[in-house]
Amino acid sequence: MDRNLKEIESEVLRLDRHARANLARTLLDSLEDLSEEEYDQLWAEEAEARYADFKAGRSRAIGGEEVFRRARARNG
Repeated sequence: MDRNLKEIESEVLRLDRHARANLARTLLDSLEDLSEEEYDQLWAEEAEARYADFKAGRSRAIGGEEVFRRARARNG
């Protein structure tokens, strides 16, 4: 694949809410054939990657109040 995940994420986040919801549904459906252990392993790997990014300064923490403020602003 030529594009990296960050580029794909950036492009997807520019889609309207309806298109993002449809894509999310499709992606979640594609995971249904995973066992609970495989699903848990994928989330553990994602959590570890996010924590590594945080520790390396590639991402930052956002307080819960700010997260909800942004969500309300985005979703009306």
